[in-house]
Amino acid sequence: MEKILCVDDDPSILQLYQEEFSEDGYEVVLAANGKEALIKYQTERPQLVIMDMRMPGMDGIEALTAIFGKDRQASIVINTAFPQYRANFMTWGAETYLIKSSDLGELKQKVREVLDMR
Repeated sequence: MEKILCVDDDPSILQLYQEEFSEDGYEVVLAANGKEALIKYQTERPQLVIMDMRMPGMDGIEALTAIFGKDRQASIVINTAFPQYRANFMTWGAETYLIKSSDLGELKQKVREVLDMR
């Protein structure tokens, strides 16, 4: 079973990810911020990370930097409501950059594509 780490500071988004991706057959690990994401990335070793950008404490850019510092081959899908982060060169290492939508269709499709490429 493929494992996905979902990182977002909004509990309702995390619950939605848990339900939707579990129904699609993935093992889902949740993190509410960047620091928690780093710990869970190291202990859970997910095949893919879905990362929000704007979070308290450690934001998505800092978390991306730390994850790529430990694993240059990490597969990360950015899913955020803030398009301005796309200009930050650290986001360029991600597999894709999506703007959040209430319809998870595009996100699910990208997750499947990225995992299929691995």
